[in-house]
Amino acid sequence: MESISVGLLGLGTVGSGVVQIIDQHQDKLMHQVGCKVSVKKILVKDTNKKRDVYLNGTRLTDDPNEVLADPDIDVVIEVMGGVDQTREYILKALENKKHVVTANKDLMAVHGSELLQTALENKCDLFYEASVAGGIPILRSLAEGLASDRITKMMGIVNGTTNYILTKMSQEGRDYEEVLKEAQELGYAEADPTSDVEGLDAARKIAILATLGFSMKVDLDDVHVSGISQVTQSDLNYCDQLGYTMKLIGLANRTKSKVEISVQPTLLPHSHPLAAVHNEFNAVYVYGEAVGETMFYGPGAGKLPTATAVVSDLVEVAKNMRLEVNGNSVVLPQYPKNLKSDDEINAKYFLRIHAKDQPGTFAALTSVFSGQNVSLEKILQLPLTEGNLAEIIIVTHKVSKLNYEIILQQLNDLDAVAEVKSSYRVEGEEN
Repeated sequence: MESISVGLLGLGTVGSGVVQIIDQHQDKLMHQVGCKVSVKKILVKDTNKKRDVYLNGTRLTDDPNEVLADPDIDVVIEVMGGVDQTREYILKALENKKHVVTANKDLMAVHGSELLQTALENKCDLFYEASVAGGIPILRSLAEGLASDRITKMMGIVNGTTNYILTKMSQEGRDYEEVLKEAQELGYAEADPTSDVEGLDAARKIAILATLGFSMKVDLDDVHVSGISQVTQSDLNYCDQLGYTMKLIGLANRTKSKVEISVQPTLLPHSHPLAAVHNEFNAVYVYGEAVGETMFYGPGAGKLPTATAVVSDLVEVAKNMRLEVNGNSVVLPQYPKNLKSDDEINAKYFLRIHAKDQPGTFAALTSVFSGQNVSLEKILQLPLTEGNLAEIIIVTHKVSKLNYEIILQQLNDLDAVAEVKSSYRVEGEEN
């Protein structure tokens, strides 16, 4: 094998990083794979647009077939984003016997099973390390480093935008809207931040992690999703008083053969390792039956961290080409999907309630919890300056999601309760 020829779909931030790393790390790549690696063609929307990356003779094209059907191109790297059109491009590349590397979490969360099946049928590699947590090699760690273990739980901060916002709100006492605006100005958040702040981006990533970690096909619709747009400074202040830090946590939990998958604002003890992950950084905590607890930490996005993950996948493809074992690394899910019902999902919860500051209120509140056989771990009560109301903060012991939903409904129906202001899951504690 004299050389490996690459076709690139997209030349945005990550695409430019890929070209830069392949050009500047050529000696390292040659040592790793035993031959020259070059980018032959790049699909772009506008071939005349000025680029800030050195292309070293690489040809730009606006015709996808020049990349997908070129017999000299061995590997197609997709960093253009999008779902439907991109799916068609990758299917065509695989059918043309080209190996594929993608950084596209949206695509893999929605169409990953179909694409992996197509790769298997065509004896091609399909790698997607960069689709989750940027420069952190979490997918390869699950597929290879922890392959002999049984993963029971994965929980992590897999969205840098929301982690940046919650960090600034917690540490600097600023409001959500103010910090969101700053994150947009710094480029951490999109002009339309919905996918990030409402948890959709994290949900796609945790679906990919769960599918791989549990060897079970998990769809995006299987993820219970709640975002951070309703989190207030008061919530964070009370969390801190009670010894907690709030993070948007993607959680995949397996008990025997059943799993639960969620993304939601979650309270963690200050002492938990994930509580110390700040700003735009990501981290994934993995529990294995044999290995115990491990944590993977690093930059979750960015030009060069993400491009590094892409090029690492390219190196893996090249090694497989030399060994003539391409396509053998695709492992389809082993187990049928088996989701926990609401009465099988157990957790602690934080509640902030505005209730009438009068005799009998607390008895009415506690009767709701005792009616569902739920005991209370922490209680904090403070008078409010307006409306003859008290603010009551409660942390429950473990309760099923089913019973907790009943409790929330009954609290809202109580005459003594003006409003349930907020409710969050608590994780990272034993009891």
